[in-house]
Amino acid sequence: MEYPMIHICYRVMDLAASEKFYREAFGFEVARKKDYPEGRFTLSYLTAAELPFELELTYNYDRQEPYQIGDGYSHLAVATTDLESSHKRHTEMGLDITPLKGLVAGQPKFYFVTDPDGFRVEVVRRKAL
Repeated sequence: MEYPMIHICYRVMDLAASEKFYREAFGFEVARKKDYPEGRFTLSYLTAAELPFELELTYNYDRQEPYQIGDGYSHLAVATTDLESSHKRHTEMGLDITPLKGLVAGQPKFYFVTDPDGFRVEVVRRKAL
């Protein structure tokens, strides 16, 4: 039996700002969006090219306070073959990013970008195929 990963869900305060962030920073596009006025929420599903995985953004109409990111929260990760150019691009966009990092000495292997709701996205160096 297989259990392929299909999506991860983030609850967001400003749906338009979050969609814009993921579109501009990582090339995600809204694949579908469903509004549930009776339940007072909207679901927006974003995808990236060639990936059978979605990022679900949930916007609850009446939420006033930002969501608390728990201490067990980890992160979403994306890959790029040109880590330095990606880091430079995100820096020039004015995004909240960390310096390039590595787990041990040597060439940097990743950095993090923070989205409008405080969720971190890890950008990892991927070897060219």
